[in-house]
Amino acid sequence: MAEVRVGAERVLRELEPSVERLLERHLAVAHDWLPHQYVPWSAARDYDGPLDGTAWTPQQSALPQAVRDALVVNLLTEDNLPSYHFEIATRFGRDGAWGTWVHRWTAEEDRHASVLRAYVHARRAVDPVALEGLRIRQVATGHHTGLPTLLHTLAYVTVQELATRQAHRNAGAACGDRAGEQMMARIAADENLHMVFYRGLLTDALELFPDAALAALADVLEDFRMPGTAIPGFRARAARIAACGIYNLDVHLEYVVSPLLRALKVTSLPGLGPVGEQARERLAAHVEQLAARAARSRELFARMNAGSLAVP
Repeated sequence: MAEVRVGAERVLRELEPSVERLLERHLAVAHDWLPHQYVPWSAARDYDGPLDGTAWTPQQSALPQAVRDALVVNLLTEDNLPSYHFEIATRFGRDGAWGTWVHRWTAEEDRHASVLRAYVHARRAVDPVALEGLRIRQVATGHHTGLPTLLHTLAYVTVQELATRQAHRNAGAACGDRAGEQMMARIAADENLHMVFYRGLLTDALELFPDAALAALADVLEDFRMPGTAIPGFRARAARIAACGIYNLDVHLEYVVSPLLRALKVTSLPGLGPVGEQARERLAAHVEQLAARAARSRELFARMNAGSLAVP
């Protein structure tokens, strides 16, 4: 397949007015919030260690197993913020409107791991010793998407922010705890605004570089992976998360892929050459494949939930 590549310097230069406009809009609608106000401190008590508190045991957690899995995956994903900052700062730069956005995004994202960790500790939702071991391993390993172009990075962060929004929102709704639901809804609201920013940039990129931008989006969606896939035990956790409906292929298709393609008006996008048209065909085929895979997964989850097939 022929490729259409657009140099990073050109993309940065031609999209900078869009960054300035979208950043101004973001700052006008984003509301700062205080993580400590979302933590049920009254439920907390000292742990074993220097404070001679009570050691954690599994019986102390009232949250469903799949919710605990989702909280661990979401938290460890948020913990890798240093890697994400490095990657987008390297790709987008640290100067001008791009740099202002990079630092603002990082400051907003930094609240998420802070409040999530405080919540799971206060609720004694998960083993804090095991969680810290996973955090050290996750951050020490880091994360690198390995995406080939800046347009691929822009497409990836758009999809990833939307997927993360939905994962947080659904985990909160499933936890059966008002404090947890409020906290996750607050985090999801941040992720939604970040997605809106990136989606606006991707929209403008599709106007400026239609073939290259749409090909990048097709590449990203066809091979999309959440940044938490390297977490030890991820596959088993993901299976339980999917089986209970927090995040699975149905969610991915209905709340991420389909609305994004509609918002970007992919089916009616003008000005495409052969590469862009091929990318549009690839996206249509991908949606069909996702729907078929989602249907097969629903049957599997039904068997899991009926007890005829064990969840890992």
